[in-house]
Amino acid sequence: MGKRKLSRRQAWRIEKIQQEREARALKRDANINQLDDGQAETNNGASQLGPEQSGIVIAHFGTQVEVETLTIAGVAPPKDHPIIRRRCHFRANLGSLVTGDRVVFRDGNPTGVVVAVKERETALSRPDPYGELKTIAANIDRILIVIAPLPKPHTQLVDRYIVAAETLGIKAALVINKMDLVDDSNRQTINSFVELYRNLNYEVITASTYNNSDNTEDDGLVDLQNFLADHTSVFVGQSGVGKSSLINLLIPDLNLQVGEISEANQKGTHTTTTAQLFHFPKGGDLIDSPGIREFGLWHMDGSDILEGFIEFRPFIGHCKFRDCQHQQEPQCAIIKAYEEGHISPYRMESYRALRDSTERE
Repeated sequence: MGKRKLSRRQAWRIEKIQQEREARALKRDANINQLDDGQAETNNGASQLGPEQSGIVIAHFGTQVEVETLTIAGVAPPKDHPIIRRRCHFRANLGSLVTGDRVVFRDGNPTGVVVAVKERETALSRPDPYGELKTIAANIDRILIVIAPLPKPHTQLVDRYIVAAETLGIKAALVINKMDLVDDSNRQTINSFVELYRNLNYEVITASTYNNSDNTEDDGLVDLQNFLADHTSVFVGQSGVGKSSLINLLIPDLNLQVGEISEANQKGTHTTTTAQLFHFPKGGDLIDSPGIREFGLWHMDGSDILEGFIEFRPFIGHCKFRDCQHQQEPQCAIIKAYEEGHISPYRMESYRALRDSTERE
């Protein structure tokens, strides 16, 4: 189907909107440049802006970001030095900054200016309302996929996150939360998750935020802390699996709002509204964002998804046909590996479902 031809009025409106956006961006940049050039001065003639320093974006607020100082004049501040956080403008030519971005900024009063952004090592993205891919967090090296007995976990949902993590080169782990809810009705399902992913050499951590014991090892806190230490992580998963409760356990002073499970559909209410970076007291950082749980695979092709299933990799490229779809083709190496028990039925079904879903998206 060809593109729908715009009427003159529609074309005029689109052009006008674009011009207004460009004017706003130029005006904002002009104000920022005035500050950055030191032209805005205090009453005694001194520049309002300090020297360039390294920082990390810990929150995003429309046209401003909150930056936390990492180094001042190239030197890390002493441990007893108070953490410096500053609201900053940023130039439009820097692109869209997100939580986790490492930047260079100049401090100011009341606001500073971000003057450069460093190259991202990793970036999590999801589609915006217009179908365009939008980055929602940067420089993450740990993804913790949280499931629970309720809402009922699904292999395909877990694998969707794992494939994305593998493609981005981010280490993934499975956290089975609310272990206090495990009983005879769901024990087999939960045990199968543990066995399946541990056999694939993924870290599987069992946890519970409800624990009458003083032994923190019983609630999985120690294992979580060890996995998170010295890394920047995100928690992903369905609403209601207890992500916010886990974070409150790891960062006691945070007190994130916790949503209740709906009695009607056994799904939780999503409570996180703003992307923010938090520090774990025992080391490591967390980025918590409402959009992270929705980052998907729609922008990936079939070969990316195939590579994302790590047990498939030894057999990739050994099929008779180069364009093999791994369904019913003769001499398919993936099907042969599945029939010989090298690939589990759950993962084979999950692969095919994810591949088909991305072809439809």
